[in-house]
Amino acid sequence: MKFSSLSVIGLGYIGLPTAAVFASRKIKVIGVDVNQKAVDTINQGKIHIVEPDLDIVVHAAVTEGFLKATTVAEAADAFIVAVPTPFKGDNHEPDLSYIQAACQAISPVLAKGNLVILESTSPVGATEQMAQWLADARPDLTFPQTHDEQSDIRIAHCPERVLPGHVMRELIENDRVIGGITARCSDYAVALYKTFVQGECVITNARTAEMAKLTENSFRDVNIAFANELSMICDKLDINVWELIKLANRHPRVNILQPGPGVGGHCIAVDPWFIVSKTPEQARLIRTAREVNDSKPEWVINKVKIAIADFMQANPDKTTKDVSVACYGLAFKPDIDDLRESPALSIAQQIMTLHNGAVLLVEPNVQSLPAKLSSAELVEFETAFAQADIHVLLVDHKAFKAAKPSHGIIVDSKGIW
Repeated sequence: MKFSSLSVIGLGYIGLPTAAVFASRKIKVIGVDVNQKAVDTINQGKIHIVEPDLDIVVHAAVTEGFLKATTVAEAADAFIVAVPTPFKGDNHEPDLSYIQAACQAISPVLAKGNLVILESTSPVGATEQMAQWLADARPDLTFPQTHDEQSDIRIAHCPERVLPGHVMRELIENDRVIGGITARCSDYAVALYKTFVQGECVITNARTAEMAKLTENSFRDVNIAFANELSMICDKLDINVWELIKLANRHPRVNILQPGPGVGGHCIAVDPWFIVSKTPEQARLIRTAREVNDSKPEWVINKVKIAIADFMQANPDKTTKDVSVACYGLAFKPDIDDLRESPALSIAQQIMTLHNGAVLLVEPNVQSLPAKLSSAELVEFETAFAQADIHVLLVDHKAFKAAKPSHGIIVDSKGIW
């Protein structure tokens, strides 16, 4: 099974690195995205996201003619769908509309022998749903859910398992879970990924592959929730949680994670709800962990309110409008520019709403603020150190570890100051 061309639908934090790595292996890659600005940027050999080493690979792939971006799907030997799967409504119901839109985009150019892979993190059953959407759009082709191994089109789910900031290395080195709707679908998917994957391609079925990704991130979420709950307990009992965790982790079989202001990103903060949505009666621990982590930003905001009150008490000649608050970090994890599902971003927004004084935002990995924060001021951390009365540490970026505010009140949600 040889693939000379590939189309990647969705050129975001996973789709673009995936497209670039395939293109670096001299496969003709057509990247498809609805964002015209992203398409234009990529076709200039540049990138619209922050990810170490990605710019070099994209520039080389575009220059050599192996990668191009477009807003309209084109024919290819294989298709990888890497689009968002957010929530809809207030009950964390999975929104598969982006996957459905991707199916509508590629269905006109599908041909017998093509492979379609869903990489988007999805609730169990999403790959089968994708297969059905494609079958409905192309009744002239056969699909594995009805024609098993004899189908014209192969379909599989192969979730990404990479860490932002290390994507280019982990795409290549990490093991890959391959979940075909049939065994032949899995074989085709393995052949495609072995173009660059040095780790093991482990074969299972599509549903188990979907659940594997959700399980990995739910495991992380439960462990983070333990640390976050512990931090709130220790605060109540006047115990330094950072010291406590260091002591507890001296036990040879204990490895407590570090607390923070919550959990963000497009995976850990989202994926557990996909399990809960399918099995609400059984997923009690997973739901509780999500609720603990979702509650942590409000706990941090209460700490900021207390800090403002303490500052006012110490400075009775000032009004709240005279008090400036600096928030350090907006990304969902250290040293990246990704703001998706970021608790730090949510906290900053709420502080801007509740506080009528100046709010300074420090995020060294972005050049401009999202529209919802346009009324705030993005400043260098030296400026915030000098001007702010309340310093709220939300993300432990490297830049923040090298220095500490010399005056004012510190609210440190990461334990580095």
